[in-house]
Amino acid sequence: MNEVPAMSEKALNYIGGKWSWPSGARALASRNPANPKDVVCVFPDSPSIEIDRAVKSARKAFPSWKLLPAPQRAKIIRKAGEIMARRKAALGALVTRECGKPLVEGLGDVQEAIDMAEMAAGEGRRLYGETTPSELPNKMCFTFREPVGVCGLITPWNFPIAIPAWKALHALICGNTVILKPAEDTPLCGVAFVKALEEAGMPPGVVNLVLGTGMTTGEALVDHPGIDLISFTGSTKTGRKVAQSCANAGKRVSLECGGKNAQIILADARLDLAIEGALWGAFGTAGQRCTATSRLIVEAPVYKKVLDRLLKEARRLTLGPGLKKGTQVGPLINERQLKRVLDYIQIGKEEGAKLLCGGNRARKGALAKGWFVEPTIFADVTPDMRIFQEEIFGPVLSVVKVKDAAKAVETLNDCDYGLSSSIYTQNMNNALSAVRDIQAGIVYVNGPTIGAEVHLPFGGVKQSGNGHREAGKTGLDIFTEWKTVYVDYSGKLQRAQIDNSDTLTPHPSPLSMERGSRRVKNITPPSPYLREKGVRGDEGGEQS
Repeated sequence: MNEVPAMSEKALNYIGGKWSWPSGARALASRNPANPKDVVCVFPDSPSIEIDRAVKSARKAFPSWKLLPAPQRAKIIRKAGEIMARRKAALGALVTRECGKPLVEGLGDVQEAIDMAEMAAGEGRRLYGETTPSELPNKMCFTFREPVGVCGLITPWNFPIAIPAWKALHALICGNTVILKPAEDTPLCGVAFVKALEEAGMPPGVVNLVLGTGMTTGEALVDHPGIDLISFTGSTKTGRKVAQSCANAGKRVSLECGGKNAQIILADARLDLAIEGALWGAFGTAGQRCTATSRLIVEAPVYKKVLDRLLKEARRLTLGPGLKKGTQVGPLINERQLKRVLDYIQIGKEEGAKLLCGGNRARKGALAKGWFVEPTIFADVTPDMRIFQEEIFGPVLSVVKVKDAAKAVETLNDCDYGLSSSIYTQNMNNALSAVRDIQAGIVYVNGPTIGAEVHLPFGGVKQSGNGHREAGKTGLDIFTEWKTVYVDYSGKLQRAQIDNSDTLTPHPSPLSMERGSRRVKNITPPSPYLREKGVRGDEGGEQS
């Protein structure tokens, strides 16, 4: 990233409705991980003054955007989705070129953003509050949502259009303004996403884009006093730092962090389906998903059979550039991540795990140009090993043998993370027990650990997040404040939660009193129970 070609496409910041390169900013290069000599674009490492400009722009735009009716906001979001749909092929190719994953996955990334635009726009005619009875007469109670304010969005490189859409579109439909800081490995994807919003008619200042590194631009965004909320997706280590900074400043913060996801295969599972799911979960996106299958927990009776089939199929996977037809596993995102994955493979060997396949950097032919690691499988892994416990974020699968279904769930839970999980079984009792007992925000039955849908809550427990959820209608919660309203039309002081028998007597409404309507005594019809006891249901409730 040090040598920046003079003639390259420039990715610019977008602040207050204008595209610009910040004065004096250092130029960085975004490179194709399949061939780092291919510079996708150059972009600025924006200084804190750019964040300050973006915050001022967003704060200025907030009052009018907040007051624009949500269905009108939805029209702009829906149009942005239509623009992305028209450009899907080009955007998918850009995702693949900039972050490396196979083209079919790049197109899927864009489709997620399109689907999220459709879903978020639909919320423009919902954004439901609640009404509830009051404990006092002639009094109404209801709630509604209000936007939080200016939201700073820090997004990762592995879903460079989908995750900005997950965050930004939910924030925008709620009436917030946003500042997006995309990952430094995929800045041009962030530009492409914001251009769709701009062309859809988003007012200046409502959406702002500031490019740069985490150390410079990201920290400035988190620390800025004009930011009301930070939504962060990234490593657990960085997430902790973000949370601490936000706590010190009293800001809202939503964290979607790491995962060490496990798939369980029980003896009665359909092995062909289970192995297909394990391969896709472990090696899709080269294992660079927070929901990737990193651990495979197999019941003893089928352990050897699973290993044999798994090894056979893993060796058939095609490693290559994402834009090449037939590629199933792409490169790692950068040289730093390549070194990290290779270091963990060495750790696995030293810990005594049995390396079945892979374990090396791919150097054959064109693969030597990029940051490729062979699909790697370790067998005989135990829970005390680091490769079982720690997030690797690469194409490395650790296989564990257990004695039964109960031990499988116990082993799955023996980890600091709790994002996604999976169990393959034909036994419904075991499946539902696992759904109940697994400590994870997401559980799949007879499906891989990857494959979240935009209308359902997404997030994890333990070290995988701080309890908030993205996507679905619950994704609106972090971006809104609840306002509770009490309307008292009794015409008198009423004291809630005070022991006052007078408040238990029904009062006529002020309108009925003005019209001179008579108050009708509350006559309770006799219940069968009262008739049996010889009690009349008249107004006095006298005994006969």
